Amino acid sequence: MAPTLPDFEYRRVTVAEGVSLHVAVGGSGTPVVLLHGFPQTHLMWRHVAADLAADHTVIVPDLRGYGDSDKPLEDGPDTYSKRTMAQDIVTLAKNLGHESFALAGHDRGALVAFHAGLDHPDVISHLACLDVLPTLDTWEALHGVTAAVGFHLYLMAQPSGLPEKMIRASSDEFFGHFLDVWTEDPDAVPDDVREAYLTACRDAVPSIVADYRASAGIDVDHDRADRAAGHQLVMPVSVLQQDWGAALGYEAAALWGAWARDLDHSTVSTGHFMAEEAPADIAGALRKLLTRS
Repeated sequence: MAPTLPDFEYRRVTVAEGVSLHVAVGGSGTPVVLLHGFPQTHLMWRHVAADLAADHTVIVPDLRGYGDSDKPLEDGPDTYSKRTMAQDIVTLAKNLGHESFALAGHDRGALVAFHAGLDHPDVISHLACLDVLPTLDTWEALHGVTAAVGFHLYLMAQPSGLPEKMIRASSDEFFGHFLDVWTEDPDAVPDDVREAYLTACRDAVPSIVADYRASAGIDVDHDRADRAAGHQLVMPVSVLQQDWGAALGYEAAALWGAWARDLDHSTVSTGHFMAEEAPADIAGALRKLLTRS
């Protein structure tokens, strides 16, 4: 049996026509929604969620296309756009009785959270993004041989067919590669959680590829339009990242500062999976964010 979040109630919540999300809900108090990254599920938040549930209602879904949530067929560029996935999360919270909430996302979940903040500023009270740049900035930062660290972005950007076949042929090795090379502390992802991640990814190759394909297409278009219109995040924003800027030649704080009016940017000394490698630090950073007005 796959691991779960202890003391959390599991539900399925409809968020769009034909799309329901698998979500864990625990604690009581002001609501906080936590969004996972790749190649993970909601389980990546298991430590942080337990901490925050002491005094918050904590809502931890599997994103559309991931984990045990529905995986709609990619029938157009909008199916897995971050704008569509952000609307899923706003609808999820509303259907659980919350008209506004704090939102934290890691990796892919941070891209969804970013668009939720831009598109729904009256709903998102506080925003945290962990170890990611906005999509447009990511593509602009990658160049030359240093872009090899993002080879998976280019692979999954290809038209439907080839990337799905290649990944399905060796899915455990493909997804396991990122769990291995992006983690500084191998014990941070125990065997049962690792197996849960690999099983979930094995069953979701087309939707995961569709998510990434959207980030090489419609998500760039949306970011470019938002940038041209001068749209910004108006709520308090915290960004925690590894220091990739020196290697890739960008200033992460400056890139995020162009999007966020009230930004607290921090560099952290962990691997990519920081909520699993340093959960007390991440929970503390989120609690600090929630005190800002």
